[in-house]
Amino acid sequence: MSSRRSSRSRQSSGSSRISDDQISDLVTRLQHLIPELRRRRSDKVSASTVLQETCNYIRNLHREVDDLSDRLSELLATTDDNSAEAAIIRSLLNY
Repeated sequence: MSSRRSSRSRQSSGSSRISDDQISDLVTRLQHLIPELRRRRSDKVSASTVLQETCNYIRNLHREVDDLSDRLSELLATTDDNSAEAAIIRSLLNY
């Protein structure tokens, strides 16, 4: 893990410009990570489409986290403060 960090810091300190190869590598990695893009794997997808789908995916994840947090908060408000369920919910909300 630390070798990755030091490699990244060397890259960022060496040059502030991002190369075409780095962009291509990022796009390829994102295509493998984002479920919507994995489904369309056989199609040639533009870099802008990959970035747009990545942003959409991140926004959806944020929405899901917010919804889950709200649901857990509501559940916590209706449980006994000293119960095991309340302790579990509190621990989930602290992460």
